[in-house]
Amino acid sequence: MDYFVHPTAICEEGAKIGKNTKIWHFAHVRSGSKLGANCIVGKDVYIDSGAVIGDKCKFQNNVNVYNGVIIGNNVFVGPNATFTNDLYPRAEHWDDSRLTKTIVEDGVSIGASAVIVCGITLGEYCVVGAGAVVTKDVPPYSLVVGNPAKVIKKVGKDGLPIKDN
Repeated sequence: MDYFVHPTAICEEGAKIGKNTKIWHFAHVRSGSKLGANCIVGKDVYIDSGAVIGDKCKFQNNVNVYNGVIIGNNVFVGPNATFTNDLYPRAEHWDDSRLTKTIVEDGVSIGASAVIVCGITLGEYCVVGAGAVVTKDVPPYSLVVGNPAKVIKKVGKDGLPIKDN
């Protein structure tokens, strides 16, 4: 095994986990998920079957990544962030036709307790502020905050605001 799984974590048979990835306390990685190389999966993170995650991603504690979420490379996800996959969830009558995909492009940073509502794309190197509720596509290199999330600034590849000229 060329990755690390903490003894309390659950990695189901059939999960694909990349080289040098570390999966920490009480995390649960489902069969059918794909997790790239050199990732860090924090305490109590849940990665559902069908979730696809690129290389060098970092998930802080208590993050939920559900089926239909596709995450690029070098993505940071802060603690308690949640991705959804059904716009009209019900306790009964789930079928895969209700699954709504979400795309997170390379270099995105998602703040603590953000909610990413399904069916959107987070553009490359955008930043989602802590607690934001994202309901629409976010353009690349944008900073969004609030509920619903709105673009307030442009950011560079480093995530820092670009100063006005």
